[in-house]
Amino acid sequence: MSGAKALVKALEREKVEVIFGIPGGATIPFYDELYDSSIRHILVRHEQVAAHAADGYARASGNVGVCCATSGPGATNLTTGIANAYMDSVPIVALTGQVPTAMIGKDAFQEADTVGITMPITKHNFQLRSVEEIPTVIKMAFKIAKTGRPGPVLIDIPKDVQEREGEVTFPKDIVIPGYKPTIKGNINQIKRAAKLIVNAERPIIMAGGGVILSDASQELKTLAEMFFIPVVTTLMGKGCFPETHPLALGCIGMHGRKVANYAINDSDLIIAVGCRFSDRSTGAVSLFAPEAKIIHIDIDPAEIGKNVRADLPIVGDAKSVLTDLISCLKGI
Repeated sequence: MSGAKALVKALEREKVEVIFGIPGGATIPFYDELYDSSIRHILVRHEQVAAHAADGYARASGNVGVCCATSGPGATNLTTGIANAYMDSVPIVALTGQVPTAMIGKDAFQEADTVGITMPITKHNFQLRSVEEIPTVIKMAFKIAKTGRPGPVLIDIPKDVQEREGEVTFPKDIVIPGYKPTIKGNINQIKRAAKLIVNAERPIIMAGGGVILSDASQELKTLAEMFFIPVVTTLMGKGCFPETHPLALGCIGMHGRKVANYAINDSDLIIAVGCRFSDRSTGAVSLFAPEAKIIHIDIDPAEIGKNVRADLPIVGDAKSVLTDLISCLKGI
């Protein structure tokens, strides 16, 4: 089986329905195999559009978005869309063509260090060197993109690897050494959070995009209603809590509502769920909620304490942590 055929078959096994992209010299073998595939290809007018379209598709469908571009300028044109998906934690897989392996690093026509360029804006990236590794790498890429804190993964595919023949095996599942996102929060930390909530006089919930990504809207609503805690959202969290709910104060920050900003800055406890405390939400960090203790719940440990000090960090999936937190509060 050719590398290009193995690539298409692996994508079909991941239930990919649509790919956004533009063909080019370094991806012609892939496009030849894609012609007879069940996967729909949507031709865009610029590679940046392909990345943004994959981003939008992932947000709207809940599936991993896929985009494709040729080597060099095609791949570099994807970077703005990839960076956007990285910042907003959107699962996409970007496929890029590359010059033949013998020409890599020799300034060949339309060569660019795609792996190096995209390293700061992807969860992970790969450069294929053999046909045999294609099914495993595709399986790994999709698993990394959609688990833990979602985000973009890039696969760089030299043209000769697409053309080469090889024996391939398609794994049903895969274990990635060293990659194990924390889903369950530390129960002792959760119990401490429950006590802080019970003793707080002016608690407030700050809900971010992580609530939407983990499908934790119902748990958030349950927590808010248990203790009549008002809810504010970040820009990425909009929609995770009903805007018509009596406890909804709307969006915070420079693009938010005055009442929401006043409420969070006057609170004595912030329960932050799946948010990164960006400057658009906090404004001047030194002036943000000066009297509040902060419980920060996030699946990405790198986000906790990055912008705002967390008095009580809880690493874990928002839905799982909120479920355990509600159980602890019921027992108090």
